[in-house]
Amino acid sequence: MTSAGEKQHYALSLLKKLYDHIPESMRIGLLYNIGCQLDRSCRKFGFLGEFLDQIVFGISVFHAYGHQWPCQIIYHPRKCVGFGLTLLKP
Repeated sequence: MTSAGEKQHYALSLLKKLYDHIPESMRIGLLYNIGCQLDRSCRKFGFLGEFLDQIVFGISVFHAYGHQWPCQIIYHPRKCVGFGLTLLKP
């Protein structure tokens, strides 16, 4: 989590802070260029356990094509419930 490259702990801190200010029952749609890796880390290591089921992870449309095909199928915004036809250009 603190090695070179993407610093996932920043995203985790922001999500925890966000949930301090919104109702506990609210769902969050999170588009992040490494949303697939963040979701995997959270599930593997138990991060955000108290509200992980309320977060829908996705990756931006244009960034999705740089990922492997299983990642595109699972995390592409058009395949995630709640994002609709969102483009979210970088």
